Amino acid sequence: MEEVFQKVYRHPLLTEADLKTLADAHEPVEVPKGTVLLREGKIANEYYILQSGIARAYVYDYNGNEITTEFFSENEVVISTSSLFQRIPSQENIQAVTDCILWKLNFEVFQPLFHSMPGFREWGRLWFTTQLFFIKQRSLDMIRETATARYLKLLQEKPEIIQYVPLKQIASYLGVTDTSLSRIRKEISA
Repeated sequence: MEEVFQKVYRHPLLTEADLKTLADAHEPVEVPKGTVLLREGKIANEYYILQSGIARAYVYDYNGNEITTEFFSENEVVISTSSLFQRIPSQENIQAVTDCILWKLNFEVFQPLFHSMPGFREWGRLWFTTQLFFIKQRSLDMIRETATARYLKLLQEKPEIIQYVPLKQIASYLGVTDTSLSRIRKEISA
């Protein structure tokens, strides 16, 4: 069994047999940089476990500019939660920023597993709670923290984003212009 499943689906109620069942339910997928995994307006029929690489979610603002709303790194779930679970068209696009190795789990396969495995259900509740906390904290950080503080937090929590993602995507995620981000980076390295 791939180590990525043990890292992602870590929960005390998931047994080794449960983990094997979950791992066997996923399909390996390799995509090159730039591949769109989900387009705005389409209903998500799967989610992915990211084994290697970086992906992002993004939207277009009212002026048609791309705004990155989330980055996904190794051992994270790549998902449009509202689209997948509410069965509604996605408001976001999901794209591979680098070449990626992923494990896909189709919604039709997910559903019976989720309902038949108590440990998987508990993992799902914990995962959703963690995501809710992350989203709330990000909203507060966008209001309360300076752009420099947000950049330093991203650098600390996900240094691979700073290393491999284009400056324009990082700037839009932080809510600043490319020029402002360049200035922040110069000030930090000075």
